[in-house]
Amino acid sequence: MAQDPKPTQAPLLCATGCGFYGNPRTNGMCSVCYRDSLQKHNSGGRVSEPVSASLGSVEACPPAQSAPVPPGPVLEENRLARDWPAVRIGRWELRMAAENFWKGLLALVLLTFNSSPEFNCNFNMSYIKVDANSDFSYHNLPYGVFSTPDNSRHRIGVAIGDHILDLSVVKHLFNGPELAARQDVFDQPTLNDFMGLGYDAWREARRYLQMFLSANESTLRDDVQLRSRAFVDQSFAVMHLPAEIGDYTDFYSSRDHATNVGIMFRGKENALMPNWLRLPVGYHGRASSLVVSGTPIRRPQGQMRPDPARAPVFGPSKQLDIELEMAFFVGPGNRLGEPIPVERAHEHIFGMVLMNDWSARDIQAWEYVPLGPFLGKNFGTTISPWVVPMEALMPFVEANPVQDPEPLPYLLHSDPYTFNINLFVSIKGVGMTEAASICESNFKYMYWTMKQQLAHHTVNGCNVRPGDLLASGTISGPEPKSFGSLLELSWRGSKMIDLGGGETRTFLKDGDEVTITGFCEGLGYRVGFGPCMGKILPALQQ
Repeated sequence: MAQDPKPTQAPLLCATGCGFYGNPRTNGMCSVCYRDSLQKHNSGGRVSEPVSASLGSVEACPPAQSAPVPPGPVLEENRLARDWPAVRIGRWELRMAAENFWKGLLALVLLTFNSSPEFNCNFNMSYIKVDANSDFSYHNLPYGVFSTPDNSRHRIGVAIGDHILDLSVVKHLFNGPELAARQDVFDQPTLNDFMGLGYDAWREARRYLQMFLSANESTLRDDVQLRSRAFVDQSFAVMHLPAEIGDYTDFYSSRDHATNVGIMFRGKENALMPNWLRLPVGYHGRASSLVVSGTPIRRPQGQMRPDPARAPVFGPSKQLDIELEMAFFVGPGNRLGEPIPVERAHEHIFGMVLMNDWSARDIQAWEYVPLGPFLGKNFGTTISPWVVPMEALMPFVEANPVQDPEPLPYLLHSDPYTFNINLFVSIKGVGMTEAASICESNFKYMYWTMKQQLAHHTVNGCNVRPGDLLASGTISGPEPKSFGSLLELSWRGSKMIDLGGGETRTFLKDGDEVTITGFCEGLGYRVGFGPCMGKILPALQQ
């Protein structure tokens, strides 16, 4: 069992104001700026030529407190960062030395121009050309597992633009202090071992990826033979589940969704159960029926009671529904009997995926009392194949909604944030030429945070393991267009959902193809998840 890693702090921006994330072990700087500061010191104040392609000489530097600290203006500027001029982008503020202020302003102008797909300036930061509307920008670099027609072995890859970087081919480049002895994790058929290495290893891996995908780094850029083996076109790849998922837990953490469902079944006065505002409600789902995007879903059969005055009947579900969700993968995990404190929960959250938790409402309605969902939920759950690392999402944090009443101490954290992730759901029925958008929502509407979910899950001593999956529950916003299920959009089947061209729905029909997409919007780039898609197949004949 993986041990609890040493405490770390939540990611902070590089002390030089470059826009990357810093590391306390390198004087608060990112690896690139720390390398440059060492070069400047070693060359007597002159910036020398870039260090060779070996990244180990950058990331392998010992912690700042034991390293020979380079004196001079770089470190002085770090100490005085609070006095630097600032450039504000939305809720983010970048501070930089006075002599770099106008350079930074120019960079922002170039970044604005880069929002045009035709303008491919160096602020794209990579030699891989990436369209501004691509989910997989240089700022994202999500992890996934893929194979190809000419090589059926499952390999770990990183998406950038239309390409996949095969980490099994470039594993030898990860030679920093955390990964040098564990390069084998990138030669595995799943991400579990890498997830289990923990927070410091994830950060180091991301620094290395950003380095050798950088337009200014020659290691991979100029090695034609290595590049030809390392990069795969996404259209040529077959995607698989990113991890071996041992356990799966689904929460119920959207206040708008819980309120809507409560009103439907219990009335407005009793919309929320007494415990809902006190703890993140959840249940244990079925890991064996989790499937990757593109896998068809068979219409389930089960026992239902459509007429309360009559006996239950058996047959195909007539109220097959979708649930717009997101989920996160667990990292190192904890020992049995040792809870994960909420203030350290971020160290155990590896990254996020999109999720569609298919639901048979008529089966669920009859079976759920008194123990909760069972056959109405466990027949299929779809996730997107690319796991977006939490560090890629940090520029899009927002304050979490105020929680009133205040949670108990084990659920209180000092930085209650959520993420501004735009989410969309569309349906394409048989005979439809285009998919119809039915929902536009956002992850920021969630009431309970991922850190609270993980802390609550383990507070009784329950152990979680690398590759476990914890889901948000249906994500609904305050407006009808942002409702994340057909149950809400049709208000329990009482309203028709217009798909255009004469097509309407209350619940799903056979042949319907449902696609969930989501992304964070930056200045001229996106951090997205790729599609989470599934098509409904008819029930098996009895």
